Amino acid sequence: MTIVSLVTLTLVTACAGTTGPAAAPSPCGLRLAYFGPLTGDSSNLGRNMREGALLAVEEHNDRGSGCPAGLAAFDSQGDPKQAPELAQRIVADPSIIGVVGPAFSGESRAALPLLDQGGVSVITPAATDPGLSVPAPSTFHRVLGSDAAQGPAAGRYIRGTLHARKVFVIDDGSRYGRGLAELVMAELGPLVVQSASIRPDPAGPGGVVDEVRSAGPDVVFFGGYYSQAGRLLRALRQAGVRATFVAGDAVKDEGFVRAAGTRDAEGAVLTCPCRPPDRDPQFTRHYQARFGHPPGTYSAEAYDAATVFLRGIEAGRTRRVDMERFVDGYSGTGVTTAVRFDRDGELAGASVAVWTYRVRAGRIVADIDPIPQH
Repeated sequence: MTIVSLVTLTLVTACAGTTGPAAAPSPCGLRLAYFGPLTGDSSNLGRNMREGALLAVEEHNDRGSGCPAGLAAFDSQGDPKQAPELAQRIVADPSIIGVVGPAFSGESRAALPLLDQGGVSVITPAATDPGLSVPAPSTFHRVLGSDAAQGPAAGRYIRGTLHARKVFVIDDGSRYGRGLAELVMAELGPLVVQSASIRPDPAGPGGVVDEVRSAGPDVVFFGGYYSQAGRLLRALRQAGVRATFVAGDAVKDEGFVRAAGTRDAEGAVLTCPCRPPDRDPQFTRHYQARFGHPPGTYSAEAYDAATVFLRGIEAGRTRRVDMERFVDGYSGTGVTTAVRFDRDGELAGASVAVWTYRVRAGRIVADIDPIPQH
């Protein structure tokens, strides 16, 4: 793989709130769209995904395939209320041949019907709500395992590896956070001594800290996003709660460590249906050279999602209906896994794995092997 010169890049404003550089419109007139947060509390995760997609586009262009592609960024701020308008803008733009995203489950719920109606193929690199594919919109695809894999895997890890006896489960009330928490509780059964939902609040988690302290768990599981997770963990530690803190994929970000503080974040366990990107040294090296920092959570998944579309362009699929057929039948080896979709747009079962990460000395590092599937 080679990195395209920055001379070929320009700033493209695809919609209100769009930020950051994107590959310029191509002579073929085709673009991919990144759909997800670039500002707001979850912007770090969005940056990772946009960069992964952008790297794939640049490398495609650098290979001189005969039909260069562009990338337009649609900043949702992770807010489902903004998703319908962004989806309508994408549908109305005939140059957009496919969407890398939507990034989060709530915004996916709001946007997918409109994108499906417009015949725009979607490959999400991060939205893990199992319900997104039940029933599956015809243009929906997911390039990672859903929470139907992550939730039970997290529960098995809490029970079998952490040997928990009492678990307190907290969620942030979002579709993603609550859904993941419910799947963890279903796996743990009577080990769950109490559960609670809390609203995102920069001022802190409120009375749930006292509830946790009174319950005396040895593990606290949180379903939600990294900023709130960090504030929650800091408050728990300040209150003297020493239970192991476990959270899902949307917490796997350096912003979690910053929000919690290095000392309080130490030892936290994070699950993610995402392969550690450093398992592909070439991808990591090229990403570092291009952006000045290593790939983050879902950078590699976004790269793989964009690559599917770009290979479709290389194969001459320049209409939305033809691209959709191409994606449905796609089979290839990506940075993260073998990419092949079933009839519901999910990854073929053998490609799904859930990994654990731990915070050590302020860094999020992967365990050696994924969580066993059973």
